[in-house]
Amino acid sequence: MHFFGFMPGSVGETSTFLILIAGLILVFTRVASYRIILGTIIGMIVMTSILNLVGSETNIMFNVPWYWHLVIGSFAFGLVFMATEPVSGSGTNIGRWIYGGVIGVTVILIRVVNPAFPEGMMLAILFANLLAPVIDQFVINANIAKRNRALSYE
Repeated sequence: MHFFGFMPGSVGETSTFLILIAGLILVFTRVASYRIILGTIIGMIVMTSILNLVGSETNIMFNVPWYWHLVIGSFAFGLVFMATEPVSGSGTNIGRWIYGGVIGVTVILIRVVNPAFPEGMMLAILFANLLAPVIDQFVINANIAKRNRALSYE
């Protein structure tokens, strides 16, 4: 029901189906980076799986499967329209994968570990935006070191 928007909710969180269509359009027109989208989904799946294994008797959010996190709240909206914003995110291709992974892991930690704050997508994007220049710097430095090693072998 939530996937098609038949449940009431805030703007941007009711119809995951329409957000999916918009996301496909943005990726095919190269406005949005598929690396950020897939990195966020992978980070979300990994963190949800870890927390599902840990479990909790007092917090039922530890047992919520990953596909529920994808369709509840503003996760899909933030994933497609906010995380893929090209100015404040990572600029390198590997950095975009890491940036997306940071968003996915952070949003699940905020949602699950802190039951008083059931959303967390925009806060996770804000944290990842703070780390984006650092991520890019590490990726660039690793690339430089790799090229220097290749030059020293010749």
